[in-house]
Amino acid sequence: MQAFTPDRIRNVALVGPPGSGKTSLAEAMLYRAGAVPRVGRVEDGTTVCDHEPEEKSSGHSLTTALAVLEWQGHKINLLDTPGTFDFAGEAVGAVSAADLVVFVVDASSGLDHATVVLWRQAAERGTPRLVFVNKLDREHTNFESVLGELHDAFGSGVAPLEIPIGEAESFHGIADLLTDTAWLYDSGHAESGEIPEEMEAREAQIHESLVENIVVADDDLLERYLGGDLPAVEELELVLGKGVAASSVFPVVCGSATIPIAVDRLCNYIVEVGPSPLDRPAVPVEVGGTLVEVAPDPSADALVQVFKTSVDPYLGHISYFKVLTGTVAKDSSLTNSRTGDGERFRGVMALQGGESVDATEFRAGDIGVVTKLGGTRTGDTLSAAGNAVAPPIEFPPAVLSWAIRPQSRNDEEKMADALHRVLDEDPVLVMRRDDETRQTLLSGLGETHLRSVLSRMERKFGVHVDVEDVRVPYRETILGTASAEGKYKKQSGGHGQFGVASVRLEPLESGAGFEFLDEVTGGVIPRQYIPAVEAGIVEAMSQGGSLGYPVVDVRAAVYDGKHHSVDSSEMSFKMAGKLAFQEALDRAQPVVLEPVASVEVTVPGECLGDVMGDLSSRRATVRGSEIDRWGDQVVSARVPEAEMVRYAIDLRSLTGGRGRFTAVHDHYSQVPHGFAVPEPPER
Repeated sequence: MQAFTPDRIRNVALVGPPGSGKTSLAEAMLYRAGAVPRVGRVEDGTTVCDHEPEEKSSGHSLTTALAVLEWQGHKINLLDTPGTFDFAGEAVGAVSAADLVVFVVDASSGLDHATVVLWRQAAERGTPRLVFVNKLDREHTNFESVLGELHDAFGSGVAPLEIPIGEAESFHGIADLLTDTAWLYDSGHAESGEIPEEMEAREAQIHESLVENIVVADDDLLERYLGGDLPAVEELELVLGKGVAASSVFPVVCGSATIPIAVDRLCNYIVEVGPSPLDRPAVPVEVGGTLVEVAPDPSADALVQVFKTSVDPYLGHISYFKVLTGTVAKDSSLTNSRTGDGERFRGVMALQGGESVDATEFRAGDIGVVTKLGGTRTGDTLSAAGNAVAPPIEFPPAVLSWAIRPQSRNDEEKMADALHRVLDEDPVLVMRRDDETRQTLLSGLGETHLRSVLSRMERKFGVHVDVEDVRVPYRETILGTASAEGKYKKQSGGHGQFGVASVRLEPLESGAGFEFLDEVTGGVIPRQYIPAVEAGIVEAMSQGGSLGYPVVDVRAAVYDGKHHSVDSSEMSFKMAGKLAFQEALDRAQPVVLEPVASVEVTVPGECLGDVMGDLSSRRATVRGSEIDRWGDQVVSARVPEAEMVRYAIDLRSLTGGRGRFTAVHDHYSQVPHGFAVPEPPER
């Protein structure tokens, strides 16, 4: 594959909900461009982009796929993203590398909440957007209704460039509103024709409105238009392209990916009004503590950012990168700014889904793939200078945790390596070992996400794991003050063991941890044995109180004791301290503490009542609510973590998938009277 200059590159992310037809659209675009000999079908598992076994079996995209096509002398890098929230991290990575986001909307079902959320995320990044209304050949489609929904949701910047000719089975072409011409697909290919008489009035009305909306963006063009001079199509496209690049105009085109109809028109618009990397703002890169605006210049020093990583059992790490500036070729050597290590690009390539395409080099603005960058991860910046850092990619936080354990000893030996490799592949995933609950926790965006991860671990690395209930790390503390004497005495031939320690326990404020005081006088316990008493107390605290949970927020003072000149030892006083603590604890009003999270829930206003009621049932303390920039309600609350184990699933069900939340540990609080605390795991 030849190298392209930045002005001839278009980086496009296809986004939308599951079933909207993104993968079918990518397939149709590849077919129209001659990149594939025939159109594959999602149902048959024959598409270029759905190449993973899990994707073929489920019929849905689970990872972002890269495919490349050439159109009118331009290179289009297509990033086909998953539609479900569980794989939102894949979409975020793709959008970070894209210069244009094409929102695919199903004409038979209309605009959905997932599309609105994705649109807002793109708007926050300032990424240009275009809408493709798909599946107009289906029954019960209404383009005008969908267009109205787009206007209501996204504002006056929505600009229809086409309207369909025919409905459902009779859909066979589109009317181009810029040129006042019809394109008919009765022969399977676009042929110029006449706009049907019954559509002429509506087409003329929308055409006039479109032209007026375009010319207001250019003062000279507006003055000429008001003077009766109608702008040429080329002039309108030029101004329209500037509006798209500035994220102030959002073209709407339409068609059907499966027939396919008007897919070629979409490709035309991508290269004619879609922004190139040169049309996008310069990237603010930190170089040696100074921010530098970096433009896509092929002659500059190379700077790339990795936006996606996949792991192959044989090839190792496969890194998807965007060239921010400079040129990357085979055997290029760059330095990872995070690790400081040099990385050699032994071979660079493009991808058609799961198939590699040889390439000689990638110039500024382009997207490529390289294998075996062992130390490089998603989000890393690599540069010739070695100290340049591009803006981080903000991936969504994990919200659901599963506790996993290996099925066999063989799985146990391989699980750690497999987990680290899937963590390299998916920046959303979080894995941690909870020493208190003795569980390995794998956290992601939902059940489907985590189930997919376990499936990949089994298929790629041969690791089988079981899922068990997540345990909550309860703790214990005391409310009162108590003292006790611990005596350890043992005689068994030769030297015995003897130690006596008197210990007083007092409560500390929440979060204070542990404090030890030495109040011994008169040498009743020799100085060298005092640390042993403390060690015994610390060990007893970690082993747990009356219910077996670790004890925290306690001050322990050793104030008296006895020793023997021959039989006393560190071991005897460690045991004495432990026994004294255990006895005093039972007298000091022990209570159980539970972890409490600070939670922020964002939901549409119509769901607020249901969500507030649900939070109340979870023993939440609501701290307030406010309205965000999009009009959604943001509720702040503190909720016991025991009530949050399945909240990601329940909130999605409660709000129809429109709610989202974040949760971070805040503090420990006393468990209310009557609340059943489960037994801790065996130690």
